[in-house]
Amino acid sequence: MLKSVATLRIELLDVKPLVWRRFVVPADIQLPKLHKVIQAVMGWGDSHLHLFNLGGTSYGVLDDEFSDDNALPEKGVRLTKALGSSAEFEYQYDVGDNWQHRIVLEVVGAPDLTLTIPVCLAGENACPPEDVGGVSGYDRFREALADPENEEHLDYRTWVGGIFDPAGFDVNAVNARLRAIR
Repeated sequence: MLKSVATLRIELLDVKPLVWRRFVVPADIQLPKLHKVIQAVMGWGDSHLHLFNLGGTSYGVLDDEFSDDNALPEKGVRLTKALGSSAEFEYQYDVGDNWQHRIVLEVVGAPDLTLTIPVCLAGENACPPEDVGGVSGYDRFREALADPENEEHLDYRTWVGGIFDPAGFDVNAVNARLRAIR
């Protein structure tokens, strides 16, 4: 019997232009694997803590450095079970920079056998670089890169490794990262 799949849309909140992706995962995916998929589709580097909030319950990897007394371990938790009847949940990445994401369950259905799951179907705009300093840091970063006269322009270009295109998005590169997930 074929397992059902879930089509999800993720949006990075409070960032302009809007960064979003539409992707397909097994409907019964466990949260640790969903975290890896989100990291790949958004372009994050998976170097910080994260939390899921599904129906008022927080799940994550419990860590001594960051203690969220309300969070439950994510290991073994399946998306469809944790989501219940809800169609929307939250994902927080990098507790310091506090990147907030809204994820909407768009469709649950039979898999398209022509696709390798997980797969990214669409998206727009580049994810901010790791450790840029949250939403306000990202705004400052983009302003400095856009203005060669800005005193931080060269430092940011060096830090980011050259060119950064806020409108850049390559679905093929995202799907290559997804194929590498184990």
